[in-house]
Amino acid sequence: MKPGAPLFDSRHVRRAFSRASAGYASAAALQREVESRLLESLELLELAPERGSGWSPGVVLDVGSGPGRAARAMRERWPKARVVALDLSQDMLRQMPRGGWRDALSLRRPVDRVCADLRALPLAEGSVDVLFSNLCLQWIDDLPAAFAGFRRVLRPGGTLVCSTFGPDTLWELREAFARADDVPHVSPFASIAQFGDALMHAGFRDPVLDRDVLVRGHRDLPALMHELRAIGATNALRARRRTLTGRARFAAAAAAYEPLRGAGLPDAQADLLPASWEVITALAWAPQPGAPIREQGAEIAAFPADRIRVRRRG
Repeated sequence: MKPGAPLFDSRHVRRAFSRASAGYASAAALQREVESRLLESLELLELAPERGSGWSPGVVLDVGSGPGRAARAMRERWPKARVVALDLSQDMLRQMPRGGWRDALSLRRPVDRVCADLRALPLAEGSVDVLFSNLCLQWIDDLPAAFAGFRRVLRPGGTLVCSTFGPDTLWELREAFARADDVPHVSPFASIAQFGDALMHAGFRDPVLDRDVLVRGHRDLPALMHELRAIGATNALRARRRTLTGRARFAAAAAAYEPLRGAGLPDAQADLLPASWEVITALAWAPQPGAPIREQGAEIAAFPADRIRVRRRG
């Protein structure tokens, strides 16, 4: 996504996830599946030859943590680390259980909770060793700016592990509503090429990206819409219709969706409507200080002003 007029209504995003917070943990099966894949990739950090056995990061940041399932898993993986769960919704953070983390025998630290916008991370420069973000970046207009913020808080050599949705996400729903309404109902998503380019633009090195498409079946269109509301994935576009979708439009969208029933699903689910989710995952490392950032086709390097040598004339 390129900078410009805001694409998303951030206040609507916050309200949607706050409303979904109480039941999010049980409804977000797809998010848990992708989260598990990201957590498995953390094993690569511990196997790196430059890190000895027993390596542990000092500070771990979970951006868009929701109710903190991944933050708690990383708390278990690295009991000596400081783990910070950051989310736009205070109600989501309140869903984290307060007990069971501070174990007097193992001296494990609790997970710190911070309510903040990832576009303005309230952390010091170079203070994070591992930045984890699962299915959060699809709500951001300016990916290069978001990644620049991630780079700022990561230590040199720190690791970014993240995921987002790609443009094939909910294409069935997008096309069905496009036949029934002239107002968009599904967000546009960055492609894997755009995602990787934004990482490089921000100066991250050696990015490893992967793409997968997961297809889920639903009884009908109302069932799909109910699930989307349950995980906070409502229409947050600024260009959305501000009134309820009328019965006629909804019925037209349902009729347009119907011919896809069973497509891409196993035989046992041939009677269900498919909903595709294109998942993009990335693993990248923060560069050393002064490493260039790509900007308008050029590379811009930054370094402290006190390192500039000045020769004074006599």
